[in-house]
Amino acid sequence: MRAVQVTGYHQPLALVDVPVPEVTGPWDVIVKIGGAGVCRTDLHILEGQWAEKSQVSLPYTIGHENAGWVSAVGSAVTGVSEGDAVIVHPLITCGLCRACRFGDDVHCENNRFPGIDTAGGYAEYLKTSARSVVRIGDLQPSDVAALADAGLTAYHAAAKAARRLRAGDRCVVIGAGGLGHIGIQVLKAISPAELIVVDRNADATGLALSIGADHGVVADGGQVEEVLGLTGGKGAEVVVDFVGEGGATGEGIRMLRQAGDYHVVGYGENINVPTIDIISSEISIIGNLVGSYNDLVELMALAAQGRVTLHTAKYPLDEFQRAVDDLDAGRLRGRAILVP
Repeated sequence: MRAVQVTGYHQPLALVDVPVPEVTGPWDVIVKIGGAGVCRTDLHILEGQWAEKSQVSLPYTIGHENAGWVSAVGSAVTGVSEGDAVIVHPLITCGLCRACRFGDDVHCENNRFPGIDTAGGYAEYLKTSARSVVRIGDLQPSDVAALADAGLTAYHAAAKAARRLRAGDRCVVIGAGGLGHIGIQVLKAISPAELIVVDRNADATGLALSIGADHGVVADGGQVEEVLGLTGGKGAEVVVDFVGEGGATGEGIRMLRQAGDYHVVGYGENINVPTIDIISSEISIIGNLVGSYNDLVELMALAAQGRVTLHTAKYPLDEFQRAVDDLDAGRLRGRAILVP
């Protein structure tokens, strides 16, 4: 089968022929890929940012946002059958460790992460497990593939933020791109807060307004002051930062009110805050990884209801480089999806 692989850091990806994965264990599920999302994390992988953390051996197949159709299952699999349309949770988890038994499978002590530390879905087929697949009914895999990570991460952060937010509160969303435009829809669906979206691109803030944001602020240098003006000079109860670089972290914390929560989702720079400022304002800085299997089930329920729609640009698998380049250059609105 065709697969797009990392052959070396700071080098271009390569399209190669590799064997089709096979069922070798009772809980294995082989998915025929119908869509694979192109994520900014993939750019960070190519830059070598994940090399030490993942310890993956090169070459390997990239791609951690996957959906498709079940093509083969192990002998113990009962939840899905051949032909079922599914979205794939990004982690393969054990189900037996302490975290899994608490339902916190995103922190599974024995997890594998296709596309990060084992073969991913920039390919025609992907091997995963019965614990990782969610049936999607009539939804098309290429329409929802990026919800497997970008959507799941956005949902996880938005759901955590929504537990804090009450009617009359304000929530600032920094970044209305691939993750941000999903987070905006989730927050609108499950939270009563007034949404203020900040993005450097006016088209992105326009998209944000069209999908539920109450205010769009273009990041042209005066964004902190504009947000403070929209919040009566006090700042927002919650800031959800889907950018995490280029100065966004410092600006995001300045947009917080006393005792506010700053959710870090995007990454790329360090957070530099004097401890006295954290203590005196009693703010909380909260990290967000991906989400649990149950988070993905809930997100797909919102997608099936039409309350979360993924804006996509689709590319044939052999045009992977164009998709990566478009993402890197900021030419995308929404998510790039590779379709084998």
